[in-house]
Amino acid sequence: MKISQIKRNRKGFTLIELLVVVLILGILTAIALPSYLSSVQAGRQGAANSNARAIATAVQAKAISSGTYDTTLADYNTDMGGAIPNNPCTATTTGYTITSTGTQCTVVAGTGTNCGTWTPTTFTLGYTGE
Repeated sequence: MKISQIKRNRKGFTLIELLVVVLILGILTAIALPSYLSSVQAGRQGAANSNARAIATAVQAKAISSGTYDTTLADYNTDMGGAIPNNPCTATTTGYTITSTGTQCTVVAGTGTNCGTWTPTTFTLGYTGE
């Protein structure tokens, strides 16, 4: 009768069982974490390109009405709904570059450190002034 009492009182997990579970969780984390981080970077890169495209649309609209390209990013706050969107790669609203060469203009997002190594899309605009 003592043996059956001892077996009933032994509840819980052994050290080996706990180590196996921790090992399995470590392997799953090692597999999933790089995929998650690359997905986050890809999302940030896509958002930065999308924001640059929206800024390029505002730049083109302003150039059509005024006849020249304005390269000052802060001048587009009103056109962008009250604020320039954050560049998720640089974590700032000034993470976009607008350059003009008379009848052409380019808008590009800054690369920053939050997106890894990537080449942002350059949006080239043209205006003939007609």
